[in-house]
Amino acid sequence: MKLTFLGTGTSTGVPEIGCKCEVCTSTDPRDARLRCSALLEDGDTKILIDCGPDFRIQMLRADVTRIDAVLMTHKHYDHLVGIDDLRPFTRAKELPIYADRETEMQIHSMFPYCFYKVKYPGVANISVVPIDHSTKFKIGTVDVTPIRVFHGMMPITAYRFGKLAYITDMSYIEPSELEKLNGVEVLVINALRFAKPHKTHQTVLEAYEIIDKIKPREVYFTHLMHHIGLHAKFEKCLPPGVHLAYDGLEVEI
Repeated sequence: MKLTFLGTGTSTGVPEIGCKCEVCTSTDPRDARLRCSALLEDGDTKILIDCGPDFRIQMLRADVTRIDAVLMTHKHYDHLVGIDDLRPFTRAKELPIYADRETEMQIHSMFPYCFYKVKYPGVANISVVPIDHSTKFKIGTVDVTPIRVFHGMMPITAYRFGKLAYITDMSYIEPSELEKLNGVEVLVINALRFAKPHKTHQTVLEAYEIIDKIKPREVYFTHLMHHIGLHAKFEKCLPPGVHLAYDGLEVEI
């Protein structure tokens, strides 16, 4: 199984428009972060996690030519607005998008033309598969466990795939859902910035609390803003086994 980080930035991306800080002006490609997304591959199965505004360039950059399914984490713009650009992946067959009820409603609201009985030629041929946080499912060769986490007051979806878990935009997880992460060896988890609190995202220090409970072998921080600092400097300060993810990073599980 392989996970490719297509984007590791927060909703504004990095560099931020108009910002001249040392991160936003860095020439290190690891400091340039598109909006958060990832591609999971297991044998012939290819699963996209989130489909944001940078989806098109992410697909071109990673040379992705086939997707079997999309997993949505939640309904916010920076995670689903790229759905219209799924068109090249739906010419041969309908593409399923797995989403909770709130996200399903948002997809129908933003892309109603994809669900008309008589569709305009060339629109994305997609369907939404409703999920809940209590039922596991399978996509190709991949067993998927949805996990309910909170993005501020809003419940959203994290995912576990065997020994790998992918969490983004989380600020809190209930103890009963945390148990679903027992035995995870590779954890991808959001960490907006180092210590300054945020109402809807956790910091690096708050992520450490989750890491201490799960005790994974490897950790990759994602959904990072420019306040995280330069990749080259911050990476050296992290404990063994803990890393800053960056766009294009491939992790074998």
